[in-house]
Formats: sequence, C-alpha cells, structure tokens
Amino acid sequence: MRIIDLTAEMYDKAPTMPMDPKMSIVEHCNLDTLGYNLACITFSTHQGTHMDVPFHFFNDGYTLSELDLSRMVGPACKVDLSTKKPGEAVEVSDLAPYEPQISQGMRILLHTGWDKKFPDPVFFRDFPYITCELADWLVEKKANVVGMDIPTPNGQDWQYVHRRMLGGDCLIIEGLANLELLPMEGFTLIALPLKLHKRDGSPVRAVALLDEA
Repeated sequence: MRIIDLTAEMYDKAPTMPMDPKMSIVEHCNLDTLGYNLACITFSTHQGTHMDVPFHFFNDGYTLSELDLSRMVGPACKVDLSTKKPGEAVEVSDLAPYEPQISQGMRILLHTGWDKKFPDPVFFRDFPYITCELADWLVEKKANVVGMDIPTPNGQDWQYVHRRMLGGDCLIIEGLANLELLPMEGFTLIALPLKLHKRDGSPVRAVALLDEA
C-alpha cells in the first residue's frame, strides 16, 4: 500500500485567513539549555489542512469530542476541477456525475489545484468556490465528508455555505494538498483530528492509501 500525503506543511509564520490567529513555532529549549530540543506552538483550530465540525457554526452542534472517527477513515473519490479558473464557481453540474458515490457515503475530495498558490496571499482570495446551490445539493444527497484544496468553501457566502453543510452534517476538510497525485477512485482517506476537548475543529494529518498494482 502506498501513502500519499495530502497535508499542507505547518511552520512558523505560515499564512492564515486574515482574521485567524497567526501560526507560531518557536524554540523553548535545546540540547545546550535543558538537554533536549522542544518547541512551543500556537495556532488556530483551523490552521492549515483542517476539519470543521458543526460546533464551528452552531453552539448546539456536536464538537470534536463527539465526532465519530469512522467518518474520517474510509473510501474516497476525487472530483477533477483543475480546469476551474480563479474565482470560478463549483456548481451542482460539476458534482452531479458523482451522485452515486456521494449517496453511498463516500468521502469526496475536490481537486482545483489551488493549493499550489500557497503561501502566496492570493491563496486566501480569488479561489474557486462552492456555490450555495451546491451546498444545498450536497446536504440533500447526504454527503458524508467533503474535502477541498481551497482555504474555505466560499469566501463571500461563507456563513450560508458553512451553516448549510455543517448543519446538514456534511463535514468539511479545508486546505488539502497534492490531490493531483490521486486517482479518481480506489483509495482510502485518513484525516484524523487532534483530540481537542469540545472544540470546533482541528488540523488533521490527511493521507490517502493506494493499493499498489
């Protein structure tokens, strides 16, 4: 089995969404001071490649503590959206061919190639985006998990899209990387969050497992 890393690297001063806490990784001690290397890390629960759970937008939504981890491990497929231009909509018609997989609970990964813009500030603007209509459709089709290589599903109607998807129990993974390395189907996604008590989201180490031919 081959492992493909789908996670963006986290490092000191890595760019974030404008209003989010800034990433900091600084040395706390080293071999000369205390006899071992250790660093102090400060970051948002939505830093880098991360997942959203309903508590992110609903005070009565379930938290990471209540997340069924089996949802974050399982068969997945990729939707090739790499021809989308900056600022172009991802619409129902783009995902309609994948309705059978979505309805069966398969995890859906949206590949736009936008991760290659990181760490340029443009990464956080002008990205292809999920329309409100697509958010409605994903919930109607009972989508399980939708992952994407953009920083957020929608930069303008972000409240509606997040609330519609998370309110409909469609979990979101944002900021994936390297989706171009995946086939369209035939792989397993693993995207496990940190075990943060009663929180709204978490960075994940997302990988895909591919069966070697």
